[in-house]
Parts: sequence; C-alpha cells; structure tokens
Amino acid sequence: MIIRRRTLLAAAGSLLAAPALAQSYPNKQIQMIVPYPPGGGTDGLGRLTSDVLAEKLGQQILIRNIGGASSVTGSDTVRRSDPDGYTLLFNASLFVLGKYIVASCPYDPQADFRPIAQAGEAPLVLLANLDVPGTDYKSTIAEIAKQPKKYFFALSSGGSAGHVATLEFLRRTKLPLDTVLYKGTAPANADLLSGSVQLFMDPWTALLPLARAGKARALFVTSRERTGLAPDIPTTDEVGLTGFNISSWYGVWAPKGTPDPIVERLAVAMAEVSKDKGFIAKTGALGIVPTARGPAEFAAFIKSEVETNTGLLRDAGYKPE
Repeated sequence: MIIRRRTLLAAAGSLLAAPALAQSYPNKQIQMIVPYPPGGGTDGLGRLTSDVLAEKLGQQILIRNIGGASSVTGSDTVRRSDPDGYTLLFNASLFVLGKYIVASCPYDPQADFRPIAQAGEAPLVLLANLDVPGTDYKSTIAEIAKQPKKYFFALSSGGSAGHVATLEFLRRTKLPLDTVLYKGTAPANADLLSGSVQLFMDPWTALLPLARAGKARALFVTSRERTGLAPDIPTTDEVGLTGFNISSWYGVWAPKGTPDPIVERLAVAMAEVSKDKGFIAKTGALGIVPTARGPAEFAAFIKSEVETNTGLLRDAGYKPE
C-alpha cells in the first residue's frame, strides 16, 4: 500500500511538473551544435535558424561548430548531453543514415535523438564542366553516353543527398560513370572547375553561384518548379526525369529523453520560425525553402527517407567507411 501510494504521488508530481517545465523553459542560454566547420551550407542555415529561434524563445542561442567524421563527432556530443533542452543539434539529411554511412557511428539517429522540427530543404542542381561537349541536358548526356569512361561524377560526401541523387540518376540513365568521393563540396567544386571531374550534383545553395557566374553548365534542378534564382535552368521533369525531386534537407534534434513539454515548446517556436518573413527572405535568397514539419511528422518523414535512401545505397553496393 505504501509503495502504491508513493507511486501515485510520484505520478501526480510529474503531471504537475510538466506545465511548470514548459513555462520556465528556457531560462538560460541554449547551445546549438552544428557538426561541421564554419562557413558551409549547414552552418549558414543553422545560424539563420538559431537567430530567429532565439527571438521566438526569448533566449540567446550559441552556435558551436564541432566537425569531424561526416558529422558524427558533433552529433554524438549532443547524444551524450543532458536531455534538458539546452543542447540541440542542427544537422543535414546525411545525419539520419547513421551506420549506413559511417561504420563506427556510435548511435542510432532515430532511437537516440528526438526530432524537433525540419527547418528547410534545398533542391539539387546538376553541373557539367564547360569542356564537356553539349549545350543543354539532352545534348550533353548524349555526348557523355558516347564515351562514358571518359567522364567522372563528383560526390561531396558519402550518403549525402547529392550522393543518393547521383546513384538514382545513374540508375535511371544507365550511364556507367565512375564516381569520385570528396570530403566536402568545396574540393569537389574545385575539381569540377579544373576538369578533374566533369559532373557534380549537390544542393543548389553551393552550386548555383557557379552556374550563374558562367563557370559551369547547369543541366537541371531537382525542384518541381524552376527557381527564381536561375529561371533559365530546367527542372528534372522538363528534361524527362519525371518525379526525380530529391532534395537536401535540414532539421533540429534534441537528445533522447528530452521531456515532452520542452520538445513541444521548441517545436512551436520552430513553426513560428518557418513563418517569419525575415527568415523566409534570407533563406529564399540562398535557395532554401523553409518547412514546418513538427516532431511526429518529422519522425515519419525521417523513417521514409532512411528506408528509401538505404535501399539506393544498398543497390549501388555502397559500403560504409
């Protein structure tokens, strides 16, 4: 009887504590871990998101860049943090593939983290080196098909949206092109411009400037509609790749065990971020579309993404490093 009474009292205490927790959170500075070095696309969007999220929460958010091991080092820092809502993770879609990308990954992205909200997504663009024969998608691919072993496809990182999209593109076109794996977009861009590799597909946030400056030829964008940032570039549907709309996306996570009231408070604030006019303007200038998937919808979306993308990696014979 005493044990049961204590159990009931503890449960009642938890119910009373939940609203109080939601009302008091946050009452000190939050740190948001970006598991990449400063200056990249994920870091840029993470800083934009944290600035507006801080306004909505009424509390300062400090960005910490902890790069290494395809985002594993920084992400694991969040996993091992106290689940109190004061250490958050801002990461890209590559994160959710976990051990499918990094064999030694110490966590399960779906089991060891709580999804808060998706922050945005950025379609991809396919670029060709200017020395590749052709003037548009159809003529360029026709020329490549004549001597496929002469051309190489760059990959910014294993398991990235660009990697998955490249595998799907090669499957659809049946082009037997070899791929070259890089440690980031910057070195891949450099080799594309020098001609060491001839094709590269990655989020348009980093690649569109090359096309707009005339340094590379854009063959298509993976958005469903043409982008106002480069309206002359056709969509995948327009070049005959129907339904090929793979995007890179970004989100916010908390450690497993973070209380529901805190998760809900953060999710509500992130929904407000996605509707903020200033945020929409700044992300739009980068080619990023804000999204508002909350915890449940975001978790379902992640599950679907993992199932689809691991299937593509498996079919391509990709081995985690």
